[in-house]
Amino acid sequence: MKRGKGDIYIHNFKCTDFKSKMAPLAGKVCIVTGATRGIGKGIALQLAEKGAKVYITGRTLDPPKASKVGGSLRDTAQEIETRGGTCIPIQCDHSKDDDIKRLFETVKRENDGQLDILVNNAYSAVDALFASMGTTFWEQSPSMWDVVNNVGLRNHYICSVYAAQIMTERKQGLIVNISSVGGLSYLFNVPYGVGKEACDRMAADCGFELRKHNVAYVSLWPGYVATEVVLSKFDPAEQSPSKRRMHDMFAKGETTEFSGQCIAALASEPDIMQMSGKIMLTYDLGLRYGLKDKEGHQPTDMCSVKMALLSSGRTWLASMVPSFVRFPKWMMALGGNKFY
Repeated sequence: MKRGKGDIYIHNFKCTDFKSKMAPLAGKVCIVTGATRGIGKGIALQLAEKGAKVYITGRTLDPPKASKVGGSLRDTAQEIETRGGTCIPIQCDHSKDDDIKRLFETVKRENDGQLDILVNNAYSAVDALFASMGTTFWEQSPSMWDVVNNVGLRNHYICSVYAAQIMTERKQGLIVNISSVGGLSYLFNVPYGVGKEACDRMAADCGFELRKHNVAYVSLWPGYVATEVVLSKFDPAEQSPSKRRMHDMFAKGETTEFSGQCIAALASEPDIMQMSGKIMLTYDLGLRYGLKDKEGHQPTDMCSVKMALLSSGRTWLASMVPSFVRFPKWMMALGGNKFY
């Protein structure tokens, strides 16, 4: 092995190689939007744990006193620092264009024009989605569209514009939209499904234009994720059998950090440009990279026949189907929009 200048060797193993394996994202600069709690917090924790310098955003520096589930930038930053990571919390209201622009100007200025990973996760409609379940779109106020898709879609596009301006200068980078199976078939309400399908299409079209600049753009579908907010919406002792079943599926599903493991693996993927513009399922990425979630939690296989049967309440039939039986992806795609 040829020794480079400044490299230190211990028992014939180069320390720089060891550090790269222990901290594969060392030297990377990342932004994770909406990281006060839930999936955003989990992603930020994992990226920082893998060595990245992570900028996190949210509306609150301190947790709201009236909130049952808490969550603040200070909480996330403190946990990252406790784990030995580097975190810069920036208060940002992603419904305000000036706040978004200021965020990217700050990151660019403080890092000499470097930004390696953007995770578009900010979302402000969870409470509204659960409150409106079972209500048709014409029974809801038209403002539901903005509640769901202002921060959850429009903001993602604005962030992507500013991130791409930085990344294309250096001819490298990764942008990730946090989306869901709701982009394929009906889930929660009309604005939600439209927004998630738009997130997927944004990844495809932005990925197309970014390809020649060596910047990747993907859409990530987590499965059932045990977030604080979602679990707080279910009281298994008081809910109907179907809602108790949903609670159990979320409680036993992915932790908030599993998506972070997946994104960290993607950021280290040498063939990432071959994956750009595509929809990624956390379950598939777990298999590809040999990722393991926290004990007691299982990544959701969105292609699983058993999972589809369990979700629809056909528990007896689901018990007869082996876990390894999966729908092919082309069959899943047929569940989306169709030509007449």
